[in-house]
Amino acid sequence: MANIKSAKKRAKQMVVRNARNVAQRSQLRTAVKRVLKALNANDADGASAAFTVAQPLLDRFAARGLIHKNKAARHKSRLTARIKALKTA
Repeated sequence: MANIKSAKKRAKQMVVRNARNVAQRSQLRTAVKRVLKALNANDADGASAAFTVAQPLLDRFAARGLIHKNKAARHKSRLTARIKALKTA
């Protein structure tokens, strides 16, 4: 454990930030999984609706640095392509 006052404060801050990051990462993964679940069920409308929820989360968390911006772009691109393919099929 830290002995210096500033180090103790940093340790407390990291606990709070870690909990927030874990919760937000879980929220993001759940949103993406909802889209994938709808895609696997061949539900184009459900997938599209779930994607409208997931897309701003991907953008927001990429802007905050929770995930890399290219990872967010990759997820959005691949999900959009799969939804488009399902709608045309």
